[in-house]
Amino acid sequence: MDLEFNKNEDSIKQLTFQLSQRLKKVQLGGGEKRIAAHKAKGKLTARERIDYLIDKDSQTIEIGAFAGEGMYKEEGGCPSGGVVVVIGWVQGRQCVIVANDATVKAGAWFPITAKKNLRAQEISIENKLPIIYLVDSAGVYLPMQDEIFPDKEHFGRIFRNNAVMSSMGIVQLAAIMGPCVAGGAYLPIMSDEAMIVDGTGSVFLAGSYLVKSAIGETIDNETLGGATTHSEISGVTDYKFANDEECLDHIRNIFDKLGANPTAGFSRKTPQAPAKDEKEILGLLPSDRVKPYDMMDIIERLVDNSEFEPYKDLYGQTLICGLARIDGWAVGIVANQRKIVKSKKGAMQMGGVIYSDSADKAARFIMNCNQKKIPLVFLHDVSGFMVGSQSEHGGIIKDGAKMVNAMANSVVPKFSVVIGNSYGAGNYAMCGKAYDPRLIVAWPTAQLAVMSGAAAANTLLQIQVASLKAKGEEITPEAEKELLDRIKARYDEQLSPYYAAARLWVDAIIDPLETRKLISEGISMANHAPIEKQYNVGVIQV
Repeated sequence: MDLEFNKNEDSIKQLTFQLSQRLKKVQLGGGEKRIAAHKAKGKLTARERIDYLIDKDSQTIEIGAFAGEGMYKEEGGCPSGGVVVVIGWVQGRQCVIVANDATVKAGAWFPITAKKNLRAQEISIENKLPIIYLVDSAGVYLPMQDEIFPDKEHFGRIFRNNAVMSSMGIVQLAAIMGPCVAGGAYLPIMSDEAMIVDGTGSVFLAGSYLVKSAIGETIDNETLGGATTHSEISGVTDYKFANDEECLDHIRNIFDKLGANPTAGFSRKTPQAPAKDEKEILGLLPSDRVKPYDMMDIIERLVDNSEFEPYKDLYGQTLICGLARIDGWAVGIVANQRKIVKSKKGAMQMGGVIYSDSADKAARFIMNCNQKKIPLVFLHDVSGFMVGSQSEHGGIIKDGAKMVNAMANSVVPKFSVVIGNSYGAGNYAMCGKAYDPRLIVAWPTAQLAVMSGAAAANTLLQIQVASLKAKGEEITPEAEKELLDRIKARYDEQLSPYYAAARLWVDAIIDPLETRKLISEGISMANHAPIEKQYNVGVIQV
């Protein structure tokens, strides 16, 4: 019996159990009472609509399940950002589905709702995936209108994207299954086809109360903008259905007749399970995040038949680079090595740190993968780049910039999995959210921040103590410790993967054993978009 292995396994199992419990809570949206009230109107919930629509027993990826978690407490919260986003399969065609959750503030749009909808459209655009909007929303959440209305990344960008996506030939279908108000009315009507459900669906620029206030006309919402009005009088909608199920069946019928599109042509062979037991990952990743471990142990349990072709494995050893297959798809893997290594120059190199030689190696490998049209997978457990006079004199900034340049300009799809640490510039170099990964996900063991909690807390403490001393105030050791503990507690909360997921810095938090599925579905998604741009890294410091 390996006590360390068992301890690690127990730790991750507890974290994955907590993940499953938190997901169950999030999936209730506005809560059981609001779900019951919603269903009493003869409507399916957002999640039921998606489940009905997608192919049975097909793979799905939910994006942003934890969006908004812990945010907007003074407004009563906004679980999942009030919208459910899933990448799934309809009639054998992979697509993006966006469904307003009317049990959360009547489906009203908070700032995080807009951000999540824009992320869904971004995924559709990057991967040329059809997108389905299941609309059931009261419109902008008025108390926060100044944070959602006018800016480039706010509500209006959604409709701009509708127009751009249409010009790109990306199929957009919309089903009006509840209210669709004001500016939000443009989303379904700017789609290729708009369906509406009789009795529950309505669409108008201004509801009956606003119409009365603005022009003095007295009219009910159904006459103003219900299914009969828009399907038989205005011609705004294309189809009218008696209930949610009929509407969703029609979407499936449309998808059944979609023509085929060109693919990117990424290499795929018959999938093989890893030769080494995937479940052993849970015991191999240390519960103590400062302990070293061999990242190859993790990689060999993620890749097909546990086969990995290393690139420059004797050079720049704090970054592992090499080729493999995941669920049959060819991938180039860039991963942080967490064990301590010794270079041939005699220097000891700390695991999880990017040195000049490893940055140089990774840049070359990334360029090779672009040359060969091989998707890239980044496995994060990184503390950052090496600091100190020796590294600075050796040109660490120049070499790090080379890696960032090669990665940022990649034209092959990139996927990021945050396994452990993802700190500072290390997050950038390993394709953090700012560098356009097609998907970025975190294990429950992940942490994302500028630096570790202990390092940040001590730095902030020094600043605050110096500020107090500058004012002539003295601080006792006891007060200093209390201040440090308070700073660290606040910073540690921000390190949590749930804090990152709430703000959509990562697309999802996943069970480590779901990693292969997620990467496979991600590459399948990316394969819908042929590479049209030539790879060019621009000017590089050499």
